[in-house]
Amino acid sequence: MAQWNNLDTLQAYQAMKKENYSVNLTEAMAGEAGARRVAEYQVPMAAGLAYNYAAKQVDGKVLEQLCALAKECCLAEKFEELYNGAVINTGEKRLVLHQLTRGQLGNDVVCDGVNKRAFYLEQQKKIADFARKVHSGEIVNEKGEKFRTVVQIGIGGSDLGPRAMYLALENWAKKNNFFKMEAKFISNVDPDDAAGVLNGTDPEKAIFVLVSKSGTTLETLTNEAFVKDALKNKGLDASKHMIAVTSETSPLASSSDYLAAFFMDDYIGGRYSSTSAVGGAVLSLAFGPEIFERFLQGAAAEDKLSAETDPMKNPAMLDALIGVYERNILGYPATAVLPYSQALSRFPAHLQQVDMESNGKSVNRFGEPVGYPTGPVIFGEPGTNGQHSFYQLLHQGTDTVPLQFVGFRKSQIETDVDIQGSTSQQKLCANVAAQIMAFACGKEDENRNKFFAGNRPSSIIVGDQLTPEALGALLSHFENKVMFQGFLWNLNSFDQEGVQLGKVLAKRVLAHDTDGALKAYSDLLNI
Repeated sequence: MAQWNNLDTLQAYQAMKKENYSVNLTEAMAGEAGARRVAEYQVPMAAGLAYNYAAKQVDGKVLEQLCALAKECCLAEKFEELYNGAVINTGEKRLVLHQLTRGQLGNDVVCDGVNKRAFYLEQQKKIADFARKVHSGEIVNEKGEKFRTVVQIGIGGSDLGPRAMYLALENWAKKNNFFKMEAKFISNVDPDDAAGVLNGTDPEKAIFVLVSKSGTTLETLTNEAFVKDALKNKGLDASKHMIAVTSETSPLASSSDYLAAFFMDDYIGGRYSSTSAVGGAVLSLAFGPEIFERFLQGAAAEDKLSAETDPMKNPAMLDALIGVYERNILGYPATAVLPYSQALSRFPAHLQQVDMESNGKSVNRFGEPVGYPTGPVIFGEPGTNGQHSFYQLLHQGTDTVPLQFVGFRKSQIETDVDIQGSTSQQKLCANVAAQIMAFACGKEDENRNKFFAGNRPSSIIVGDQLTPEALGALLSHFENKVMFQGFLWNLNSFDQEGVQLGKVLAKRVLAHDTDGALKAYSDLLNI
């Protein structure tokens, strides 16, 4: 079995820390040498994507050190243990099986007497059958009319991932005649969220997906009650308009309040659940189960690459190693995720949860404090919007922030206009190329306001077009990158105790069990 050790005990890390070496990008990316780097510093991904790290502060020497670190940390062996069913989630003493929702990487995983791959496939089939019946009109509303809208009610991983995936494929599905139903999402317990969605929805023709693993999530149940009340006020039977995605042991599993129930389990964390029933129900209803299956195939293909033992052939592992190098050797505190695709407008928000909820830890997997920085702050917006927002700090601020661009050669709609000798898509792609070089090489100027130091690192995941397969591969890449970084930092990336304390205190406030400053803040907010 692989040994689990803190990053700062590893010889490869200690050697890198002592040397503190990095590449000067303003020199490395200049001229023909820079052109050769762009061609050479690239790793193929699934679905025609590629991870290009030419504008990172690495060279052959650093990459050799990172490969030694990967070997000493047993990254490949740890992933193999994970997908073969080891108890990797030490905090909750659970397996970690989200990769199993999209493919079989290793041995059969049998837990609680159940073959888990077979279980996930069974749920996918149930969802597919249900979605087809909704689309064909076999399952209809009380008036015998087809449902036209699906509304997901959930929070955290039950919202961020599925919402980001839906938005990523909405226009593609419309263009390619796969669009079945509009999807909307209610997540915030703020009543304005649910009211805003309902005000723009015909409830008679809407089917609601309640997502809660435990069946007890306060925000989700509150929003469910809000929706049920709205349906009742319209004279509608809520049980004819709602389905549940939950665990088999939750109170929702066998309730007569729902048309159907589809199951997940404790071995898939919320932020990793887009390829489970949590994403499967809403995406299958919106686009059809065939499109959801294509999304899963893209994720499965990228998972296979993540099982590659050589970091130079494993894009997620290499991305993770470079990220740890930037965080722990070069001392960079944050990472910006910058998709040059409007379809990925909510992808950075999803990655904020995937990354910061997973690796925002200050103790290792054994509960012992670590003496080195762990997960970076993740933020981002789609380009070119971000250029007119926070890029000023990225270019000329006092902190260096590594950048992860995502770009596609073609738009999803492929409807465009030529203005001043170039199309909109060409202008978008030109901005990606320009930003990578501007960050890397900067600009000399005697006027310090116009001086750009450069030497600011970035990578880009590039592909032809954002398809279901490409989206699945992109999702898997970042999930597995975060996993490998957790292995390097010796963290448990699969629990989230940091979200619990606030929930406990909120319940005290609602029960009026408060004193001191907590009572004062409660009074201030008129609770």
